[in-house]
Amino acid sequence: MTTHTYQPVAGVADQRKSASALAALLLRLHFYIGLFVGPFILVAAVTGTLFVVTPQIEARWYADQLLNRSQGVAQPLAAQVTAAQSYIGEGPRLFAVRPGKEPGWNTRVMFSQEGLGDSESRAVFIDPVSLAVKGDLIVYGTSGTLPFRTALDYLHRNLMLGSLGRNYSELAASWLWLGSLGGLWLWWSARRKARPAARRPMNARRLHALLGLWIVVGLVFFSATGLTWSKWAGGHVNMLRAAMGWVTPSASMQLQSSGAGAGVDADAGMGEHAGHMGHHGQAGMAMPMPAGGDPARFDLVRSIARQGGIDAGEIEIRPPRARNQAWMVREVDRSWPTQVDTVAVDPERMAITSRADFETFPLVAKLIRWGVDAHMGILFGVWNQILMAAFGIALTAMIVLGYVMWWRRRPAAGSALAPLSEAFMRLPPAQRTAVGALAIALGWSLPLMGLSLLLFLLADVLRWHLSRRLARR
Repeated sequence: MTTHTYQPVAGVADQRKSASALAALLLRLHFYIGLFVGPFILVAAVTGTLFVVTPQIEARWYADQLLNRSQGVAQPLAAQVTAAQSYIGEGPRLFAVRPGKEPGWNTRVMFSQEGLGDSESRAVFIDPVSLAVKGDLIVYGTSGTLPFRTALDYLHRNLMLGSLGRNYSELAASWLWLGSLGGLWLWWSARRKARPAARRPMNARRLHALLGLWIVVGLVFFSATGLTWSKWAGGHVNMLRAAMGWVTPSASMQLQSSGAGAGVDADAGMGEHAGHMGHHGQAGMAMPMPAGGDPARFDLVRSIARQGGIDAGEIEIRPPRARNQAWMVREVDRSWPTQVDTVAVDPERMAITSRADFETFPLVAKLIRWGVDAHMGILFGVWNQILMAAFGIALTAMIVLGYVMWWRRRPAAGSALAPLSEAFMRLPPAQRTAVGALAIALGWSLPLMGLSLLLFLLADVLRWHLSRRLARR
């Protein structure tokens, strides 16, 4: 009888060696992400959480500007716009009007003027019934954020440092997804190697890993949606969307020159809304056509848009900025179900000349719209706020626990981890090629990730040389 001694197959040993080298590389990279990018992610988590939990606070804070207790029939938009223009005087240019979404809500008449930032406008709040001026505030963005939450938004986006500060949030979003997925891989590797234990005590490391497991999908979501409106990576995202045909459709504001057939009939292109003009449309045809800048056009344009299918409670009406341009009426309700249809209106011809309906958007454009709105905590109302706040709090706690782990083990943390360059060179040639190509691709797609990775390598090499010099002494 012959006995055989079992010997590991060389391929299995090579696989284990390769996995060990990859784990060392990911561990060092995960450590650097937490140590150097962690503070930026922490600030983004705290400010983002504050932003999503404060709509109700803002509504109460600015209740006098937003709401009224007037009883009676609302005045025409023309009268409301005139009241706002009389209040604000010469200089500021009429930019848009947002009628009160329901009785008891004031109308926003928005103006552009020098000194305001991008996407900012000056809103005069008008009581639709009494025409009293109820407030004068700077509002921001499509959501019409008021000053309190605008400050939180700027903190979250750029630390109130303008364009330069946007690099902080982009850096955080660039690394967040990789740090999350790398941590997940490290947890899985450690779990496979660990011996089963009856019951291990909960410590900072286990709680850090447990929180990461619970929220890893949300962290990847935050990273992806945050990058869509970032400065550098966002430009590459837009290029990809254009190349793949994922661009969000928009209504054309350009009007055709006068002549037969130049306009589009008000019923044309309306789909299921065709034929809804009825006797209202005929009555409108007899209305006098005011001059281009006359506030009376707001009522006419709103009527045409409503009959053309713009049925959301929250809408925005923008007059043309130049000759031969249409008026724009768009829905601004981003809660569920999403109402963000847009139409271009030519009041001279009583025509909707172009439209972009959300239901016709490509799937990717819809997913981006929903993703951004969910990121902001407005898609599903208060439940969306609660979920986003829970993710933000969990992420904050996870980062703090990471720093607690580092602080407790800081004397040995650096020496126990192989340098990035050494861990990279331990990889098999095929893996080195793949990791190198991936690093180059990510560095191009996410420029701040590529730049910070070079800084990681520089810090790693300097630290390695310093530790060797100290060891010799």
